[in-house]
Amino acid sequence: MSALAVVTPTYAPDAELFADLHRSVLEHTSDDTVHHVVVADSDRRLFARYAGPRCRIWTYAEILPRRIFKAPLAGVWIDPMRPWPPLRGWVAQQAAKVAVTARLDAKVVLVADSDVVLVREVTPDLFIQDGQVRMFRLDDGVHEGMADHVTWHRVARELLGLPGPAPLPLPDYVSSLACWDPAVVREMQRRISGATGRDWLPAFTSHLQVSEFIVYGVFVDEVLGAAPALSTAICHSRWDRTPLDPAGAVAFADLLPPDAVGMMISAKSGTPMAARLAAIRRCSQITGPDGSHP
Repeated sequence: MSALAVVTPTYAPDAELFADLHRSVLEHTSDDTVHHVVVADSDRRLFARYAGPRCRIWTYAEILPRRIFKAPLAGVWIDPMRPWPPLRGWVAQQAAKVAVTARLDAKVVLVADSDVVLVREVTPDLFIQDGQVRMFRLDDGVHEGMADHVTWHRVARELLGLPGPAPLPLPDYVSSLACWDPAVVREMQRRISGATGRDWLPAFTSHLQVSEFIVYGVFVDEVLGAAPALSTAICHSRWDRTPLDPAGAVAFADLLPPDAVGMMISAKSGTPMAARLAAIRRCSQITGPDGSHP
C-alpha cells in the first residue's frame, strides 16, 4: 500500500494547467506518490508524455462499462441500457473519480482539479487524525440560496438511502482539493448499491444533478460517523469567473494561508497563463526558506 496518491480528471483545453499541477505533484510529494490522471480516449496521446512510474494515465474506456460511449460533438455520454437522460460529461467525470479512487491501494487520495497547484510539501500525515482520514467540511456552508448544493444534498440522501430532506443550513463538502479514503469510497459504493438495488455506477449517473463530494461527505458523516475536519484553508481558492492580471494574481497569492498546501485560480476565470505563473512564483517565494510564512 502506498501512503498517498493523487487523482485528477482532465481534458485537452486544460493541458497547460495540468502541466503545472503535475510538476507540483512531483515536487511536493514523495517518490512513491503516483498521480492518476483520467482523460478521454481522444486525449490520451496528448497526456501520454506524463506516463511513467509516478503518473498513470486512465481513459474512460478503462473505467466505465464498455457499452457507454461518448456522443460526438454533444458533450454527453450514452448508456444504451438507460439512454435517457444522457450522462453529462461532468457527471461522467465525477463517476470516474469515484471509480479510480476505489481501485487504489493507498491510505489517502487527494482529488485535485487541473487548475490546482501544490505549494507546500504534502504528506499523508496532514490528512490523518487518530487513524482516520480527515475530510473537507464547511459547517453550515449550504443555505437556501444555493439551489445546486441543496439538490446535491437531496440526491446524496436518495443514493445512500437516508431520510430527507435534511434541515438547512447543511455542510459543504465541495473543494477543488479534497482528500478521500479509498476504503471508505468502496464502502460508499456498496451502500449506494444496497440502497438503490442497482450497481452504484448507473445509480449515480442516473441523476442529472449530483456531487461526488457531497455524496462522500454525507456518507462519512451520517452513515459512518463524522470524520475529523480538514482545515477549510487547505487550498487557497479563487472561484470568481473574472480574469486576473499579473498584479492581481500576485496580490491573491500574497493572501496564501499558512496552512494551505494548494492554490487554485479557477480555469473558468480566463486568467492568462502569465498571471497564473506570477501567482505560482509568488507562492514559491512565500513558502520557500526565505518566505514570510513558515
